[in-house]
Amino acid sequence: MQLEDHLGDIIRKARMMSNVSAAAAARAAGLTDSDLATLEGTGRSPKPADYRKLAELIGLDAARLTGIVDGWLPAATDLGRWRELRCITTSDGEMAVNCFLAWDEVTREAALFDTGWDAGPVFEEIEKHGLQLKHLFITHSHEDHVAAVDAVRERFPKARWHCSTAGAPPDQRNRPNDFIHLGSLRITNRDTPGHADDGTTYILGNWPEDAPAVAIVGDAIFAGSMGRGNPSWSLARQKVRDQILSLPADTLICPGHGPLTTVGQEKANNPFF
Repeated sequence: MQLEDHLGDIIRKARMMSNVSAAAAARAAGLTDSDLATLEGTGRSPKPADYRKLAELIGLDAARLTGIVDGWLPAATDLGRWRELRCITTSDGEMAVNCFLAWDEVTREAALFDTGWDAGPVFEEIEKHGLQLKHLFITHSHEDHVAAVDAVRERFPKARWHCSTAGAPPDQRNRPNDFIHLGSLRITNRDTPGHADDGTTYILGNWPEDAPAVAIVGDAIFAGSMGRGNPSWSLARQKVRDQILSLPADTLICPGHGPLTTVGQEKANNPFF
């Protein structure tokens, strides 16, 4: 298991967020411009760096960034606690993306959260477990998350679509008070724009045997990092704090890329927060 963003990715994103030049960051870290470029490109520095001073300059928590330097990873997640939840990862070249399938164990009604690059593995899981796909939830409309939408909708034309994309038909648009039942499971949504204008987090609760809630977050937050603030870094960071990290500590975070994590682990270890 490895993080979606290596150390250099985290530093580069924080520089962009804080509008700090590469030259200023290199000076703070005690590196040459070339050394910093290598660090940001590979995640490894050619020589020891002052990560605490660098963190202070680019707006990261110094102790947590040092934890990343030392190899922090989230604890491995045993999805056995959520028997009716699957993480399905597909790739297009070097880019891997996660989508998630959840269902009610009694009714076999299922919901798919994003589609990934390829619908084939999703269809295999649906057939394997005898499911009826009733809902398709979109965390945001970037290509890697919706590439297989047409295939899913062709196979399951009656599945109800849920998104926050501007211009979507009114019956497909998420509303703040939406409360979707999937058998005994309950699904709500929270706006998490910043990485994407239509960024949405879906919360799945009321799991059997009191398993913790699940937050399917798209690219709002990754284990140890966060999504690039395409429209707005400040909005992206604020929404993660307010809408995701405010959830109970044992809430399972299911990002669009990289390993699963929890609210508690990110509050303790993510240098952006």
